[in-house]
Amino acid sequence: MAQVTITINSREYAVACEDGQEGRIYQLAGLLDEKAQALTGGSLQVNENMLLAMVGLVLADELTELKKNNNAHKNTGGQNIDSQRLLELDTAVSEKIKSLDEKLNLLANELNLL
Repeated sequence: MAQVTITINSREYAVACEDGQEGRIYQLAGLLDEKAQALTGGSLQVNENMLLAMVGLVLADELTELKKNNNAHKNTGGQNIDSQRLLELDTAVSEKIKSLDEKLNLLANELNLL
């Protein structure tokens, strides 16, 4: 069993984890620290319990939104949306190419006149 020391809102915590999971724990602690810093503005005057509750609420809200968006994506046939978006982009690119081709032809004709 490995042990790492993480820092959240300038406070250090010793955390035990499975061997090989140290990097993941540091990554997750970094996310928590980022949220804590955003909530406190770097102030150390916030009660730890309140900060924990606030960070938990922010992360729970983000998770809920991600799940909601994922379900909406599944319910609307996500691949159809992706295919539709690709078709729209392809059409837009084709139109731009045609427009550039027309402009190049006009320019070539003007150069031939000189």
